[in-house]
Amino acid sequence: MSPRARVFTIVAAAAVVAAGATVGVTVLQTRGESTGTTARKGFPPLDLPASAAVQLYDAGKHAQAETLFSRSDDLADEIGAAFARWPHGTLDDMKKLVAANPTSGLAQLHLGLAAYWSGRDSDAATAWTGAAKVQPDDPSAITALDFLHPNVAPGLPPIVVDERQIDPRARALLLKGIESWDREHVVTAKQEIDAAAKRAPRDPAVLTADAVATFSPAHPERPFPKLGPLTAQFPKAAVVRLHLGVLLLWTRQVKKGEQQLRLAVAAQPGSVYASQAKVLLKALAKDGTQ
Repeated sequence: MSPRARVFTIVAAAAVVAAGATVGVTVLQTRGESTGTTARKGFPPLDLPASAAVQLYDAGKHAQAETLFSRSDDLADEIGAAFARWPHGTLDDMKKLVAANPTSGLAQLHLGLAAYWSGRDSDAATAWTGAAKVQPDDPSAITALDFLHPNVAPGLPPIVVDERQIDPRARALLLKGIESWDREHVVTAKQEIDAAAKRAPRDPAVLTADAVATFSPAHPERPFPKLGPLTAQFPKAAVVRLHLGVLLLWTRQVKKGEQQLRLAVAAQPGSVYASQAKVLLKALAKDGTQ
């Protein structure tokens, strides 16, 4: 994803934060606490790769979606078929799929969704915790953590670099790591970006990316102790301020985030980072947060 394309991801997240929306669900973490079994209204969402069957499901054409899903014994399609039959046997079917695929984060994620829509909040939390553990390098882990930790913006904060300015010794590794990050393969991304940082230990963009890659919806605070010292080490580096601002927005610290975005603009007015900070500030102003 190019810096120009990636900024739209940031703006979308800013809109979520500015609107004060809570993405995900608040689940009961206390084990053993009764949550009741009152089913929620409607059909639970699917988080599956795009397909004609998923489009039918999302359009409310569940019988037609089940017909298409049932033509395949692929795990994703089996999950889709179980959900399309909601609520008839969906939860039991998902338990069977998880038992048959114990290392699948996708199955655990959807078991959690089925449990939550059945009113079993504590069971949902258990399944989502499992999804994050069994496949930490899969996008299903991030989605599960989003449900468990709704007080941060959904997904991963984007990493934006001006590749023309990156130390050539680290450029290929860094861009590969950012691509993995964009695909929510967080373990792989961290390894690749860490390796880039070892090759370019004085490049502010590489070090900033390395700090951001420590982010997790479960531990959104981790990048800050790394980014703080970088602002002192590289006081004129807009890349540090931009990402610090984005992370503050991600954790719903809007006013502090705006301040850092303005500092990014002031530090390097003509840079890629300043231009994207301006876009973010404009989006925030439009949503009435300033």
